[in-house]
Amino acid sequence: MNSTLKLWTQLGLGTALAGGMLTACGGEAGEGAKTEAAAPGESGAAAGEGEGGAGAGESGPSAAAAEPGGEGEGGVAVADAATDPVAYGIALAVAEAHVIAARDAYQAGKKDAATEMFAHPVSEVLVEMDPVFAKLGVADFKPLLTDAATAAAEGKSVAEVGKHYDAIIVALRGAANKAPKSDTPAAKVAAGVIADMIERSSTMYRASAKDDRYEPYLDGYGFAAVAKGVFATSGAAIKADNPALYTHITEALAVLAQAYPTATRPAKLTAAQGAVSAASSKVMLAAGN
Repeated sequence: MNSTLKLWTQLGLGTALAGGMLTACGGEAGEGAKTEAAAPGESGAAAGEGEGGAGAGESGPSAAAAEPGGEGEGGVAVADAATDPVAYGIALAVAEAHVIAARDAYQAGKKDAATEMFAHPVSEVLVEMDPVFAKLGVADFKPLLTDAATAAAEGKSVAEVGKHYDAIIVALRGAANKAPKSDTPAAKVAAGVIADMIERSSTMYRASAKDDRYEPYLDGYGFAAVAKGVFATSGAAIKADNPALYTHITEALAVLAQAYPTATRPAKLTAAQGAVSAASSKVMLAAGN
């Protein structure tokens, strides 16, 4: 517990709940998530573009930003997650995006950024999702993220931090297996999650063009990585269900691969913003259909 409290103090977060649960993450998306110029990961600031990004309904993702009272700080439709598998999947995907970014940033030598990325999903998503997880029988795995953040902050080996990452992924997969039951086909659920991640990644790329800090780029990198991972396992089903959407997702992921070539932000962003936004828009439209 002492190391956990020390970690939050180092991050400028001030305090943590007993058991390692974070109550407030300095500067990730706030209730409205509408301050365009701000960016995620900024301590003490309003939310950045993209973190309060698309929510989801049963038929697919929505482009609406997070609003007070109904959605979590990470732009997750918590009120719907107990019954809507798309909203539930997006909540898990947002958390996974951060831990993928954290792992890869740590491997690239970005210790401070990795520490923050491991910590952020606790307050952004998981605390808000506690009632949903309890209802669905998902065991609390927030301590896994705080342990990973602590290991990163203490400069543990890449292998050790990787073990913490692996444990989180196992927990996320277990949580995914307890998703709320629905008549929505699995292909549409996966497509909704992918479309949401692509849109978030696109939004963060636009934010990165206005902000030279590392965090917006790293967020977008994580969202793109999750979209790619989900598509790898569900692409065939999506193609059978909606060939046009499959094509647009394939094209969007190729564009995002150019926008986010590595976990380390390049000196110059080379992908055209218009191309990234257009690719995401095509996915969103096709998924909405």
